[in-house]
Amino acid sequence: MSKFFAYYSHHIMKYFKSKSVSRQEGVVADNNTGNRQVRDDGKQKIIYYSSLSDKAKCRAHKLKCSYIVVSNSDIRKYKLPLQKTRTSYVNIYDFKVVLQGECEFTKEDRCTLCMGSFNELPEDVDITLLAGKALDEFMVVRTPCKHYFHKECLSDWLNFDNLENAHNRINEALEMSRDASVAPLNVTVLEDQPFREEGEPFDSAESYNPETPIAIDFGSYNVRAGYINQNKPTHVFVNELTRYRDRKLAHTFTFIGNDTLVDQTVCSQAKSPFDGSLITNWDYVEDIMEYTFNHLGVVSDNGVRNPLIINERLACLASQRSNWYQILFESFDIPQATFGIDSLFAYYANNETNKDGIVIDCGNQDTNVIPIINGNAILTESKRIDWGGSQAIDFLSEVMTLKYPYFPTKLSDYQYRRMYEDYCYVSQNYNEEITKCLTLEQLQEKNVVVEAPFTEILQPQKTEEELRIQAEKRKETGKRLQEQAKQKRIEKLIQKTEEYEYFSKVKEQLVDQPKKTVLSILQNAGFDDERDFKKYMYNLEKSLKKAQAIETDGADDDAEEEEHKFDLLEIADSELNEEQIKEKRKQRFLKASFDARQKAKEEKIRKQQEEEEARKKEEEWRNTNLASWIKDKRKKLAVLVKKRKDKVKLKEDMKDRKSQASQKRMKNLANLAEDTPQSGSKRSRQQATIDNDPNDTFGANDDDWAVYNDVTQNPEALDELIEEDYREIVELEGQLLEFDPNFTEEDTLDAQYDWRNSILHLFLRGPAPHDSEDVHEQHQMHLNIERIRVPEILFEPSIGGLDQAGISELCETILLRKFDSKPSKLSQTALNMVNNTWLTGGNSRIPGTRERIVKEFTQFLPVQTQLAVYQSNNPSLDAWNGMVKLGNNKELYPKSFITKTDYEEFGPEYIKEHQLGNVNYF
Repeated sequence: MSKFFAYYSHHIMKYFKSKSVSRQEGVVADNNTGNRQVRDDGKQKIIYYSSLSDKAKCRAHKLKCSYIVVSNSDIRKYKLPLQKTRTSYVNIYDFKVVLQGECEFTKEDRCTLCMGSFNELPEDVDITLLAGKALDEFMVVRTPCKHYFHKECLSDWLNFDNLENAHNRINEALEMSRDASVAPLNVTVLEDQPFREEGEPFDSAESYNPETPIAIDFGSYNVRAGYINQNKPTHVFVNELTRYRDRKLAHTFTFIGNDTLVDQTVCSQAKSPFDGSLITNWDYVEDIMEYTFNHLGVVSDNGVRNPLIINERLACLASQRSNWYQILFESFDIPQATFGIDSLFAYYANNETNKDGIVIDCGNQDTNVIPIINGNAILTESKRIDWGGSQAIDFLSEVMTLKYPYFPTKLSDYQYRRMYEDYCYVSQNYNEEITKCLTLEQLQEKNVVVEAPFTEILQPQKTEEELRIQAEKRKETGKRLQEQAKQKRIEKLIQKTEEYEYFSKVKEQLVDQPKKTVLSILQNAGFDDERDFKKYMYNLEKSLKKAQAIETDGADDDAEEEEHKFDLLEIADSELNEEQIKEKRKQRFLKASFDARQKAKEEKIRKQQEEEEARKKEEEWRNTNLASWIKDKRKKLAVLVKKRKDKVKLKEDMKDRKSQASQKRMKNLANLAEDTPQSGSKRSRQQATIDNDPNDTFGANDDDWAVYNDVTQNPEALDELIEEDYREIVELEGQLLEFDPNFTEEDTLDAQYDWRNSILHLFLRGPAPHDSEDVHEQHQMHLNIERIRVPEILFEPSIGGLDQAGISELCETILLRKFDSKPSKLSQTALNMVNNTWLTGGNSRIPGTRERIVKEFTQFLPVQTQLAVYQSNNPSLDAWNGMVKLGNNKELYPKSFITKTDYEEFGPEYIKEHQLGNVNYF
């Protein structure tokens, strides 16, 4: 069933080639020849269409497939809907199958509609010799493209009294066609950032203990805060602040952290105190810290009485630490504070203080690789990559903007973060996967479709009566406009005729006159010279002929000749009265129109004869030398395909206002808009124009007409040219499909431009056809290459424009070239590091990161080296858990903090060196 419907419904719209058939004899004739036999008796006009057959069964019978009859009477009687093809309108419901030729099928064949067998055929019948009439006796119907049906099935399907059923079956057929058979893509809607109805909760002040240290992981994306006697931070919020000015209340409100999510306006104005990896807005930091202490339930006594453990980045600048000292000790009166590197806090959370290892911290702003010996970080051999989760999200935003430059909505940073964290993954073999990423098989598995939220406007559905009334109104309006346009054309034609008669008399006055007199007469008439006058007369005559052809197109020549005898044309005006003179003018106009039509008819007959002769010569050439004919057709086809390709490229360039074609066109349009009169003009009045418009002087110069060589290359004109080329290509392909055994449907233009063969389509739209009119598909993005390209920058920073080494290269240098190691043999220290490699940081949660590091380490480490790469369940909390562990360590914690007394004594440049912190210098 799907085979039949998919074949007919798909090819009707895409591959039909217009033909004509006589109602009397059923003779097929090409539209391109003069032997076209179409009969129209006012009741029924029959048009024949033949679809290109499929390669497997119908290539040799291309002209015998899919007969379609359009009946004007049936269209009016049953109000059948029409679908437009390239050249005409085809009613896909009202078609009848014409039986032709002999049948070749076996009893294993099944009815294309019901998929039932033909068991009713007698055993002794030679089915290979059955003709259409014989098949009809056995209730079997065969189409010229060799599809078979039970007669009742086909009759039921073609039943005009059941159009709704036919419509439903056609819809089912379309769903089962080649494109519709593709599994629908799963679409995920990118939700906006959820807003909170309640603000950040406050901890109870009753359980407040001023002796319990507070641990704060002050990250560039999130702030995690809590007491060290708790298992997890009680407050986790985004590190952002909004100053919102309410004009009605004339007051500025400050929203911090999750409180910025109470309203869209407040959220859109939120800003971070960080600029990259450095803090730049310390006023924000002070407000955020105050917000944090308040929600922790700190009871203030002219300051915060709790000790504080807080993080800082690797190789923190002295100015950053100095500002922290001032805020903590001067603004909040903190008694003591511990500063430590977040990467080392994370390592310490999962290890003892005296264990060797290496920590890879993938943070929001950067990625650090720190070797550790006996629990002490070797900061002189530590490395940093200026790439983190924030840069990855910005990079994803940039590549998606380049991929979809005309995307209707702008996605927020939150939505891009969701795309990165939910759909990106680290490839285990990037070079191999990137080469296969845009294949159909890979895309069906890896392609992810996300849809931006939008408000869909649903058009109200009108009833059939409303649609009928609307169609009648549209028809009446169109008829009225046509009458008005016709009246204006007639008035304009009369005006041009009078003008032509007047200047014809002027032309007669110029006969046998000296040049000086001729120039004087012409200048009085508004012309520069005789050349200017001749050019004007030529354009006027050309415009007049064109208007006459439009006005008299389609009229019955014989009837008009009988009605108008043109008897007044040979009588002089002096012998006629006023009314007869007017009638004479009318007869002169009608006679000129009749002569123009006769000339056009003769020209049409001449062209038809030439086409018929050319067709016969080509047919004779094909019969005598098929190889040469095929070679010539293939050459013409290649030229047409190249021309069409160039025009399509020009059309795409014209959409880009920065392209050379678009800029050239706009330049010419700007030149047209210039209204600078020519120098040296001696006319005594405005230049005369065809339409007698004194403001319209375009065309007076020959250069004006040359500009149309470029201006007419607009999208509308290009569409027509491209469509014309396409029709010629389809015609040539049809001939090659019929007579060239080596030319198959895979060689046709439509097959070459199939979306399955287009890398660009697969990249932009995934493994499915794209409907540009579907509002949902307009708001969809396809993630395919970006899913592995963005996370790969951690291993190949050059993809993101960084001139730095990746994680694997940095670790290889540390493990194979440091600490007495060699590429062929690792030292015991390096072996201990390899056996205790820790992966931490929020950016390490991207799937596949740990497995990729294991693979990279295995490649550069000596054979049979024991390797262990660990990662906690929640890498984002490792740093805070390390602070808690440090605060509860009675031996290590007292050696790590700096007191307010130390700050007042040594100044803000002082740094307290300890096992988990920075050092004074490298």
